[in-house]
Amino acid sequence: MSDIIHLLPDSVANQIAAGEVIQRPSSVIKELVENAVDAGATRIDVMVEDAGKTSIQVVDDGKGMSETDARLSFERHATSKIREAADLFALHTMGFRGEALASIAAVAQVELRTRQAGNELGTCVTIEGSRVTGQEPIACAQGSNFVVKNLFFNVPARRKFLKSNQTELSNILQEFERVALVHEDIAFSLSHNGSMVLTLPKATLRQRIIAVFGKKLNEQLLAVDVETSLVRLHGFVGKPESARKKGAHQYFFVNGRYMRHPYFHKAVMEAFDKLVPVGEQVPYFLYFEVDPSNIDVNIHPTKTEIKFENELAVWQIVVAAVRESLGRFSAVPTIDFDMEGAPEIPVFGNAFSPVSVEAPRVDVNPDFNPFKSSSSPHTSCNASRSSVAGWEELYADSHKEEEFVPPSDDFGSESFVPQGDESPVLYGEQKTAFEKSTLHYQYKGKYIMTAVKSGLMIIDQHRAHVRVLYDRYRRQMEQGEPQSQGLLFPEMLQLPSSEGVVLEHLVDDMGALGFDLSVLGGGSFSINAIPAGTEGLNPVEMVRGIVHASIEKGCRMEEDVRHYIALSLAKSAAIVQGQVLSNEEMEALVDGLLACPNPNQTPDGKIVVAILGQDELDRLFG
Repeated sequence: MSDIIHLLPDSVANQIAAGEVIQRPSSVIKELVENAVDAGATRIDVMVEDAGKTSIQVVDDGKGMSETDARLSFERHATSKIREAADLFALHTMGFRGEALASIAAVAQVELRTRQAGNELGTCVTIEGSRVTGQEPIACAQGSNFVVKNLFFNVPARRKFLKSNQTELSNILQEFERVALVHEDIAFSLSHNGSMVLTLPKATLRQRIIAVFGKKLNEQLLAVDVETSLVRLHGFVGKPESARKKGAHQYFFVNGRYMRHPYFHKAVMEAFDKLVPVGEQVPYFLYFEVDPSNIDVNIHPTKTEIKFENELAVWQIVVAAVRESLGRFSAVPTIDFDMEGAPEIPVFGNAFSPVSVEAPRVDVNPDFNPFKSSSSPHTSCNASRSSVAGWEELYADSHKEEEFVPPSDDFGSESFVPQGDESPVLYGEQKTAFEKSTLHYQYKGKYIMTAVKSGLMIIDQHRAHVRVLYDRYRRQMEQGEPQSQGLLFPEMLQLPSSEGVVLEHLVDDMGALGFDLSVLGGGSFSINAIPAGTEGLNPVEMVRGIVHASIEKGCRMEEDVRHYIALSLAKSAAIVQGQVLSNEEMEALVDGLLACPNPNQTPDGKIVVAILGQDELDRLFG
């Protein structure tokens, strides 16, 4: 029997490895920018076209490479960062695996121009699909200039699964921001299709954070700085009032490397226990400096998962440091008594002595009766008193018993008939229209109960309103007839660049809902009008929530984008649990729900209506 095991060609092995290291255009930028940081660059410029699908260019002014190193750098497991296994526990560089350039060259067309200081000429290397197509001397600036074209040109399956340009650009900006936030001593710039998206000059750490996320964040940050024998922890955390449900900027960095660590995230939230509402998050930017021998970064090729040797001790340090920062800056909310309408009580110091003041005297006529005419000398009041003569007749019938009309025992006597072109509501396989009562009962401000032909119908009022509003917003988007409410003063919204590009993509669809947004550039937007019916909501938080929902769901198709815009707006505008409704309001809500094509579920699949059948009720009292 012949042998069947054989070695894979290097080109195939590199493509397999690229599946872990290079997942999308943002992965290419992460690896190239980190290499530029390791090369000692003081300025890094990134230029992308079509969100990195067509071209990615990274230029730095680092130390560059020699002719031999330029060629060898694209070989798998070729690196200048480590020489032996022991070096893995003394890492001070971003990269060390020697897989990034080989993986990029395996799935793209790459051109490298590089020159070391002191050399008159540099080197130009071109590679396509792991195959070197040329190498020659060239005149170029000191440092390295990588150009990556047609990413995944030889892996069509991977290229097909790339998302829209807006989504990919948002991911690029996220990776770019993570590197920029930890290297404030390096100047960065990023442009897309020839337009400058983000420019970050050298600055302090606080200035860099503000430059990335906006000036408004400056008022919400509290400094953290603690040094122990295990770790030095510094950075910033947000004040309790900066908490929000979605979109809080939360970053951990270890020795200059971005890290995801759910365990330490719980430590930060533990410090804010009882200070922020349940389910809300606070922003934080925390930087750990530890001995490299106490951590392991070689867990995953992306190097975002890091293992700590003393996780429990570091967890306790994080909690203590954040709590100390909150206490030092008096960020813990104090009891604030409502003083509106309270009498102003003068306070006398030692320099003042109490002054004896005679209390005012009030003369009262005990015989005065405003409901009886008299020969009072105050003739000016007689006319007004005579004008109310006979007031007893107005209340002559007030003591009569009001006639009580008992409600009909047959709650199913009135059937719901949809108006206009709406069709009757059909449930399940029975295909029968509901016959409901016009009298409703609200239970604990959460559920609406009403009698129907088949038993007792219980409706979640918040979810029902979400269902009604969602269908209304979708109709507006499809018909192109939005109903807007203009704002007296436009609201300004400042978003990070990674979120700003997403909102620019959503402007047209949000305009079909009734929003009027103006793009001011640099992540700034002006909200000029909002959809009718949402006047009581915060326009800035409403738009921000729609952007975060779109990012979390990773909408690819136009239909998905519209779905999440309408759903986010419906959830924001729907009545909340605990809101007391009158019978007329409940009637309108129930009628609107039953007119929906699918009243059983919310657009995201949650149950709206439950029916307790007549047989079940009879069994309970049987």
